[in-house]
Amino acid sequence: MKNHTLKSTGRLDVVDSLRGFALLAIVLLHNLEHYNLYFFPDFYPQWLQTVDKFFWDAVFFLFAGKAYATFSLLFGFSFYIQLRNAQRKGVDFRGRFAWRMFLLILFSQFHALFYDGDILLLYAVVGFVLIPVCRLNDKTVFGIAVFLLLQPYEWGRILYALFNPDYVIAGNKFVPYAILSEQVTSQGTFWEVLRSNIWIGQLYSNIWQVEAGRLFQTAALFMFGMLLGRRKYFEKSEVSCHVWRRILKFGIVAFVPLYCLRVFVPDYIDNPSIQVPYNIIIPSLSNFAFMAVLISAFTLLWFKKGSGYRWQNFLIPYGRMSLTNYITQSIIGVSVYYGYGLCLYKSTGATATLLIGLGIFAIQLLFSRWWLNRHKQGPFEYLWRRGTWIGYKNP
Repeated sequence: MKNHTLKSTGRLDVVDSLRGFALLAIVLLHNLEHYNLYFFPDFYPQWLQTVDKFFWDAVFFLFAGKAYATFSLLFGFSFYIQLRNAQRKGVDFRGRFAWRMFLLILFSQFHALFYDGDILLLYAVVGFVLIPVCRLNDKTVFGIAVFLLLQPYEWGRILYALFNPDYVIAGNKFVPYAILSEQVTSQGTFWEVLRSNIWIGQLYSNIWQVEAGRLFQTAALFMFGMLLGRRKYFEKSEVSCHVWRRILKFGIVAFVPLYCLRVFVPDYIDNPSIQVPYNIIIPSLSNFAFMAVLISAFTLLWFKKGSGYRWQNFLIPYGRMSLTNYITQSIIGVSVYYGYGLCLYKSTGATATLLIGLGIFAIQLLFSRWWLNRHKQGPFEYLWRRGTWIGYKNP
């Protein structure tokens, strides 16, 4: 059932719903992690510890690495929509997009003050890669994206290690910053956390993302999202339905062997300088394959119903305010778990944190519906758009 109470914007509802789904998964994952304050209570009854382990394993299997990947894919899709709309007005959007990425850096710095797991800075930096590729043909963009998705740097490290037995890989450089950051977020005051996150927290977050292979993966996902927009695959047609069915089959067929390679092979690799890049390449590809399953299934269900199932439409306002909700869910979450707030990281297992995450989602969803009944965009989305088109009379 369509949500006719929201102000019309001409957006694709299926994309907003999918973005809302990804954002819901992100808030659940972040709550499970206590916003990077990992702690597993061992003082609960055994039955509750068993339930906690089940929920932890299930949510991480379903969404870890996939929610972020979905969010990234839709970032590239949004870039295409903005580029297309600007071209229709006779505007070269590339310069505006570069300025837009600079503004996203400012949003990332605000967000990173509260939470040391920000991804917006990575998006802002990697987003610049879309500028030179946006005028290349589809086959060229697809080829570049596949190349990046395969993690060429990690393959280079594997080859180098094979021919140089004395090579010792440099990894886990984020760990010292993670330790320092955890000490402050678990015990520090609000101002001490902000002061730490200005530098230590950002080094922790961004070094980890680079070492986890997200630099190449994010660029690839941005390009794949742009191609989905070009090909109009989020608009229902015989062609788009056929393509999504093929993507679903590909995802299932690819995920099974990749998951086996991820779980069973690493223990048989004795050389850590080979094992480390292997454990970046295979999980990255495995997560991509499972993400393809989730996105294609979600989109096909939407197309089957015509305008989406009720539960999918339920997520639209949450997805339309993705920037606002992404930042504010972190601000709420850290105040629940960090030492200066309620300090609940010490007493909450997976079951409790999932309930808290759902509570945060419910509050944000109600606010999103209330806000979008009165405005076309969320507050941060409005500021970002106005800033992007500053000096232009008809944004």
